[in-house]
Amino acid sequence: MMRSQNADSNRSRTDSTVRRLERELRAAIVRFELRPGQRVTELDIAIRYGVSRQPVREAFIGLDRAGLVTVQPQRGTVVVRLSSRRLHEAQVVRAAVAVELVRRGCAAFDAGHRAAIDTALAAAADAAQHGNRAGVLDANAEFHRALAAGCGVASAAEALENLKTHVDRAWWLSAPDSVAMLTTVAHHRAILAAIDARDPDAAAAAVRAEFADIQSALPRLEAEHPALFE
Repeated sequence: MMRSQNADSNRSRTDSTVRRLERELRAAIVRFELRPGQRVTELDIAIRYGVSRQPVREAFIGLDRAGLVTVQPQRGTVVVRLSSRRLHEAQVVRAAVAVELVRRGCAAFDAGHRAAIDTALAAAADAAQHGNRAGVLDANAEFHRALAAGCGVASAAEALENLKTHVDRAWWLSAPDSVAMLTTVAHHRAILAAIDARDPDAAAAAVRAEFADIQSALPRLEAEHPALFE
């Protein structure tokens, strides 16, 4: 019995390490700390993050499923380059879900999540004003989680996490300064204002405007950073 409990405890700790490591590697990929086309090994990552190779191997499998890396047996793991096609598909799916979410929110919004939304917006604005892209991304993630919960579909943010990660990579390239980052914050404020006004058409338009910014930037980003794209 004791052996079984110890095994369960060890598995739980390993799972927690894998989840944490996968989150940190996702962030490193989004921020181009791990560059598109870069080859990484289990040993390199294990040393870098102070973990054993087993959780690294499992984290790589999760990132491979998400389309962020390609695991090549005996050759290592390679960070996937950005793809205009994949980004377009991700935008189409995310926009469709987001429009449905905000329309639901206009019909019935759970005000219990409003404080979390306001906090996330304030944090994003502060980070943007200081040129902190990582801070803006973190605050945006909190905004989307709280908004989905307020609109009555809390699981939507998690379900779209893989698609969001691909889009976040493009956003990172497209928002190099405070002005660009504050534009994202303005889109989120417009979405929230439309929900407050119970105006589903305005809310849907605000969602589409946010996604259109990234979509319209893709040709320029690919021209400016050809080595980062397929």
